[in-house]
Amino acid sequence: MSRSSLVLLLSAVALVSACGGRPAESPAPQAAQPAPAPPGPRIYVSDETGGRVVVVDPAAGTVVSTLAVGKRPRGLHVLNDGQRLLVALSGSPIAGPGVDETKLPPADRKADGIGVVDVKALQVPRVLRSGQDPESFALSLDEKTAYVSNEDAAEMSVVDVESGEIRGRVPVGEEPEGVRMRPDGKVVYVTCEGDNSVVAVDTTSLKEIARIKTGARPRDIAFTRDGALAFVTAENSGEITVFDVKTHKVTATIPLPRPAGAPVPPRPMGAVLSPDGQTVYISNGRAKSISVIDVATLKVTRTIDDVGARPWGIGISPDGKMLYTANGSSGDVSVVDAATGQVVRRIATGGSPWGISVPR
Repeated sequence: MSRSSLVLLLSAVALVSACGGRPAESPAPQAAQPAPAPPGPRIYVSDETGGRVVVVDPAAGTVVSTLAVGKRPRGLHVLNDGQRLLVALSGSPIAGPGVDETKLPPADRKADGIGVVDVKALQVPRVLRSGQDPESFALSLDEKTAYVSNEDAAEMSVVDVESGEIRGRVPVGEEPEGVRMRPDGKVVYVTCEGDNSVVAVDTTSLKEIARIKTGARPRDIAFTRDGALAFVTAENSGEITVFDVKTHKVTATIPLPRPAGAPVPPRPMGAVLSPDGQTVYISNGRAKSISVIDVATLKVTRTIDDVGARPWGIGISPDGKMLYTANGSSGDVSVVDAATGQVVRRIATGGSPWGISVPR
């Protein structure tokens, strides 16, 4: 063997020895890691007394996060992009019906506005001017305009969502509360508690075009899917006023029955239409129940009892299977199976839950 061949042989032996006596091997392939589970559904709840928006996973039954947004958050809505949420904020002191307002602390008008919440960052980068004591609002179909009920001022303000400018103020009635947009976007309706009426305002001219008498203390409105009929909750008279949106004439009054043994009669507050358009669900406040109304017959088909203490805000899942109620007095959110009427879970949020927004 030549000297050069011997050197090559010894070098090869040394390399094999350094590798533990075996030829070098490729590293073993790693087992594939499972993809992280997608986040569960989210609903957004306003906490009036706690000054927060609470993010809830209704499937897991957990509070995901909370965000301080300002004073007295009530009406709220997640925009279609899923990135922003608008919430009405008010510096007026809390006062129930019949309270002597002269004995209340002064209002903090600097706290009034519509908070714009960044849903992912959980921050409030802007607060839009909105008029005095905003309680609720509706959005135009393109979500560029907010129509806001200003309870203390007896007016509806019209707010440009992008610029924050108030484009108009429309006198409505005493204690305006619920605001809902007609499905065609041409008319916005405001419930006026103090006048027992609903005021219809043309969204182009910003002029009142009709005033509909309702049961005592109207609170909220739900429309049929074709936009032909409107259902108005009347808290103090325990009934639903139904009117034709073309003629603005009342076509029916639906009394909500008091179930046997119920300590309190129904006090209708919030209203939501099922995704299939066949059912309207009504939250009944101090009666702790939900009334179920068949749209075709305008009849109450059943009452779901014991959903929580004073349910106000009510929402429904996009598939129509689950109802959600914001229970102000018990500080929680109920998840209710719409088919069986069973309360699946109660999710403690603390504070005083007022409104619910369910992303689509």
